Amino acid sequence: MSVCLEISKCYEVYFLEIGIGKGHVHFFYQSVPTKSPTTMVKLMKSITAREIFKKHSEVKKKFWGGAFWSSRYFVNTVRVSKF
Repeated sequence: MSVCLEISKCYEVYFLEIGIGKGHVHFFYQSVPTKSPTTMVKLMKSITAREIFKKHSEVKKKFWGGAFWSSRYFVNTVRVSKF
């Protein structure tokens, strides 16, 4: 959770909700329109994996090839219009 707070401070992204399911994580966030969803996913995956490996080095040994996240993800966007 503290990693997400740091991401918020540095990258103009605000986490509205974080959900954890079996084998997956949901990030519901708001960001500026100049940052693409794909860029944000890559950023979040990269930073969170690096921090988890830093704080829990034993985790990296459990993953083949050292990858914490899979290459797959799902992104959906919502356009907010002003009335």
